[in-house]
Amino acid sequence: MSAAEPPGDGGDQLLVVIDPVARRTDGESVRIAKDVLSAGSHAKICLPDTPEEFARALSRRGARRPVVVGDDHALLRAVAHLHRERELAAGVLSLIPVGAAHALEVAHALGVPRGAVAAARTALDGAVRRLDLLVDDSDGVVLGRLRIPAPTLLADAPHTGVTAVWDTCRSLMTSLVRPAAPGGATAPPGTYRLRVEADGVLLSDLDAPVRGVSVLSQGDGGLADVVVRTSDGKEVTAEAKAVTVSGADFRYRAGIQTGGPVRTRTWTVRAGAWGLMLPLPASADGTTGRR
Repeated sequence: MSAAEPPGDGGDQLLVVIDPVARRTDGESVRIAKDVLSAGSHAKICLPDTPEEFARALSRRGARRPVVVGDDHALLRAVAHLHRERELAAGVLSLIPVGAAHALEVAHALGVPRGAVAAARTALDGAVRRLDLLVDDSDGVVLGRLRIPAPTLLADAPHTGVTAVWDTCRSLMTSLVRPAAPGGATAPPGTYRLRVEADGVLLSDLDAPVRGVSVLSQGDGGLADVVVRTSDGKEVTAEAKAVTVSGADFRYRAGIQTGGPVRTRTWTVRAGAWGLMLPLPASADGTTGRR
């Protein structure tokens, strides 16, 4: 993550978008967040009931800085929408994490405070951190780790597209196409035959079955850590700006959502692509840099 920056002009003009899952999951935390934000800013509160209403609220925010109240799925919807609108780089997002613990792993990994009060105060008085973003060649975004796990691990995984994750009930994957190797040979159980390239450097080819591929943005600096786990348990690692995976049909987990099947996909790190309000860094005496 880059150095802290002030939020800029209009920092006290907020658009607070409250995810319906958050309202159902923890109404008390939602109420607390609304009270803190309304007391410290000119906040417009939006209560969308559908993904379309969520997107319209963001599109009509004007000069207001968006604050999302919800879980990782709500944050992903906001980031993906602003990315598609080509407005992500120019703005700053805040998140008040409300939801089940397993649905807040990305938020906590990014450094968003866990409590509603602390997160709301960070939305008001925190610092902007510029973060890298992993984007694929279909314009999809990844928050968290990209994984291509062993085929059997995806057979029953929930398929959660950006606009298909509105409720806590997720549709289940009902089938998985097992890739075939060149020449008719099949891959050993629990493996893929994939070609993996990192910035054009070949890490694995179709003749070498792999048990998994992992790509994780380093946070800033424009690079991602790439790990290819071979069929014998060894790991091939690299740092890269772009990763291309190709082969027979494969599925992947892009952070909190599942994609595919596809035969080829390229993920590229966009340096400093988005801004997130996070707590101010502590000074040497343990205090924060802003009052």
